[in-house]
Amino acid sequence: MYKVLLVDDEEETRSGLLQEIAWERNGFEIVETAANGREAMELIERLEPDIVVTDISMPYMNGLELAEWMRKTYPLTRIVIFSGYDEFEYAKQAIGLQVDEYILKPFSAQQLLEVMDKVKERLDDEREKRENMQLLQEHYRTSLPVVKELFLSSLLSRKLPLRHIEEKAEKYELDLAGEAYIVSVLHTHVLEALPGVPLRTAESSLAASSDLDLKLFALRNVAEEVWGRLGLGKVFLYQDQVALLAVGREGSAQELMERTLSGLAEMLQNIRKYLRFPVTIGVSSMLPDVAQLKQGYEEAQQALDYHNLVGSNRIICIDDVETRYVEELQFDELKEQALIRCLRVGTHEELEQLVAALFDEIEGVNAAYREYQLYMLEMMTAIMKLVKEAGLNLYEIAGYELQIYAELGQLSGLEETRSWYMSLCEKIRHHIASRRQSSYKQLVEEAVRYTKANFHDSELSIARLCSHLHISAGYFSSLFKKEVKLTFGGYLLQLRMEAAKEMLRATELKTFEIAEKVGFSDPNYFSLCFKKNVGVSAKDYRNQAMNVDAP
Repeated sequence: MYKVLLVDDEEETRSGLLQEIAWERNGFEIVETAANGREAMELIERLEPDIVVTDISMPYMNGLELAEWMRKTYPLTRIVIFSGYDEFEYAKQAIGLQVDEYILKPFSAQQLLEVMDKVKERLDDEREKRENMQLLQEHYRTSLPVVKELFLSSLLSRKLPLRHIEEKAEKYELDLAGEAYIVSVLHTHVLEALPGVPLRTAESSLAASSDLDLKLFALRNVAEEVWGRLGLGKVFLYQDQVALLAVGREGSAQELMERTLSGLAEMLQNIRKYLRFPVTIGVSSMLPDVAQLKQGYEEAQQALDYHNLVGSNRIICIDDVETRYVEELQFDELKEQALIRCLRVGTHEELEQLVAALFDEIEGVNAAYREYQLYMLEMMTAIMKLVKEAGLNLYEIAGYELQIYAELGQLSGLEETRSWYMSLCEKIRHHIASRRQSSYKQLVEEAVRYTKANFHDSELSIARLCSHLHISAGYFSSLFKKEVKLTFGGYLLQLRMEAAKEMLRATELKTFEIAEKVGFSDPNYFSLCFKKNVGVSAKDYRNQAMNVDAP
């Protein structure tokens, strides 16, 4: 069943289309109707229909303008346009916008149904191609260029000399020359175990591994289609993930980041629509040369760690979730990396399990005292570096002047050491989480203050606000909705409506003057929004207010 949105400014036409065609019997579900292009935009963002059937001639935003917006924002949505104007110019514009079908009024229900069936066949073909795992598996066996894959993977696993990279890239016919680079990682979520805590039997683990391989290859195909079409760079598999390398050859570094995020957004939409399993995308900061891809991969991995805070099925940029410092932490041991991740974004229970696993390893090994001391010093150095990198004050964390290495030497026995170390780690974890939550709240408060101060500006948008806050729109949208319980667009509209109601009650300004003062460049669109949100027209609202105030 494909979701359909009907858009026409004539109520009679919309009702006729609903009644004359057996939509559900033919595989379609009418999810909503709209009276103009602007109203349709809001419904498309909320409902994400598969097909939009729209008239051309409508107020506020016509069908061709709506189609142009959809091709940029929702390129996968199919578009059917009908019009009573039999003019070549309209047809030519529709072809230029890659509209799927163009039908002239008057038309019969059967004619429209035949057009819809053509669109349905195309959607069925696309879904079948993407969901046919058997074809994907066959393609997987024959298409992977193994040598190139290993070389690209090596760029993420270790830091190589630039000359060595250039020689290998030329040998393998890989064009990696550029002015800037970004590493992104697609991660599909599977059950993961902490050290020493098994999650599955061997048999079920093998089944999960096979399923993961197919998921990864499906993800790779989606990623390669988008990345190749946009000419951004390379896509390859690395450590049960899909890695994407964006190479900037022309334009500014900021343009490369914008193109990368746009491509990732389209990719995530494709994955939601066709593959239907959860995926999170981590994105590194901008890198000046190809020899720093290992650092970029580590940053993308750190960004992925934050999916427990901001949710899955989204794009997470490291520059959005962590403050960057000049000195960078690097850990060679897997246990140290797991510890730092847990301190940054883990729960109390996860930290407790991890610390227990670290000390269990000490108990299980007959090590010399010097080796035990070195093990503990490495554990302490790891958390001290994190405290320094995060800009924290150890005195505030511990509540007193903590002499870590002196206290460590005075502890008696492994159990006492374990308890002391766990207590210190939990204080650090709690402090980082509290400060991060405060930072999120301050960001939203600044956004609210800016919006209240500038809502009267008709050019105010989420893009302009995010530029002011120096944050990406995708990350801000989810954070704002979580804190305010409204989308930014809904909150802005609410502010404008409340201001308009106050002016209607307290002033004698005309409706078009009030519209301009609350940020509407089109008085007619203001009137439409006011009636839709308040329930009565602006004129009726003023009359009601005057009657209430009258003695």
